[in-house]
Amino acid sequence: MKKIYVLLLAAAVTAGFYSCKKESDSTGKTPVPAGQNIHAMAKAVYSTFPETFESGTKGAYAAASVTLSTGSWYFDNALLGTLATDHKNGTKCVRIQSTGTITMQFDVTNGASQVDIVHATFGTDGAGSWGLWYSTDGGTNWTQTGSNVNTTSATPTTATFLMNINGNVRFQVRKLTGNRLNFDDFSITDNDTAGSGGGGGGTVGGPATRDDNMGMGNPSGATTNTSNTSNYLMVKTQYALSYNNGKGMANWVSWHLSTAWKGSAVRCDCFKGDPTLPTGYFKAVNSSYTGSGFDRGHMCPSADRDGSDADNEATFYMTNITSQAPNLNQGPWNDLEAYCRTLITAGNELYIISGGYGTGGTGSSGAANTIASGSINVPSHFWKVIVVLPIGTGDASRVSTSTRVIAVDMPNTQTSNTHTWGYYRTSVDAIETATGYDFLSAVSTTVQSTVEASVDNGPTN
Repeated sequence: MKKIYVLLLAAAVTAGFYSCKKESDSTGKTPVPAGQNIHAMAKAVYSTFPETFESGTKGAYAAASVTLSTGSWYFDNALLGTLATDHKNGTKCVRIQSTGTITMQFDVTNGASQVDIVHATFGTDGAGSWGLWYSTDGGTNWTQTGSNVNTTSATPTTATFLMNINGNVRFQVRKLTGNRLNFDDFSITDNDTAGSGGGGGGTVGGPATRDDNMGMGNPSGATTNTSNTSNYLMVKTQYALSYNNGKGMANWVSWHLSTAWKGSAVRCDCFKGDPTLPTGYFKAVNSSYTGSGFDRGHMCPSADRDGSDADNEATFYMTNITSQAPNLNQGPWNDLEAYCRTLITAGNELYIISGGYGTGGTGSSGAANTIASGSINVPSHFWKVIVVLPIGTGDASRVSTSTRVIAVDMPNTQTSNTHTWGYYRTSVDAIETATGYDFLSAVSTTVQSTVEASVDNGPTN
């Protein structure tokens, strides 16, 4: 049975929790994805929980360990507040200032499927933001779970984070920006068995699976009609794409990523023409890029499809390859690909769509508009849209206004590596304007309008 660890958190916390948390809306309530029953996972309580922070004493912000009923916690720029202006349950709560943190110095041993934290502004202070992190290696490395939370109300409100972590795990709350904050009533639902949510809008929990590569929609309305040469839909087991014969490249490539796609297959480096292109279409081959000054840049990465030799080989079809500046392909683009794979090891699944737009990039041999004697367009920019969800089913229906959506737009130049990938974050709306595509069309229009307008500010490593 699942056990619930309830801890009382107040003020701010500094290093991160893992998995998927939900961001407060303007009403101060914390929404949960549609159709998801967050209580279905809660079954029992460990004998040491809930943690109420009532048993400890810490009246200064200076960094120090505090012994509480659940174990030892480390407070940095944080204290146990007892004032009437500390918005709390009971007589004490955590108060965090600046970029303070509170960190568990012990592990819970049956993983975690959900964390709930009560949060509020302190006194008459204004808003502040914070996030939750987790560590599965005793506090050496930390990963954020979900998006940042913006606390705007003095009324204590519960933020819910959903995740799928097995084994030993500890958590940390980080205050990120703004004024002093209070935290209370910290609870952890374990992952002793696979969690599942009720309702018709999708569920959270269970083992990772290989889901629909176009689960978030068809951005350009591509079709399988061969006369639609500029927007021809090609659906493979490993990914889907819209092929533009006039440009000799994909308009976009869409794929699902979870640990179910991962394995130990060796990178084949077997670049080849795509045998499934219709007769009469331009078919790029490996030599099309020879001497061009541009890398053969994957859209769906080889390392995202190493579950089998066949999966890996499919990523080397030239319909999945684009002309990328070497310093882009081997720099921030590659770093973002690697970051995505760290997210799936933290209990998430991703939906990723990427492509290039415009004409004219700069490779190692200088500027060019086309390669392969004019048959392959050289984009001026490359973009990517990434939807981050906890492992579950009914994925499009589980996207909420607090779902983390990462969008980037990077110039196809040799100087693109002067910045890390996080520098290039933008909104989905901006990429839609640049490309004319409609992303996340399988998601409700109400949710789309929120997540597509925002720019991700989560962690980048």
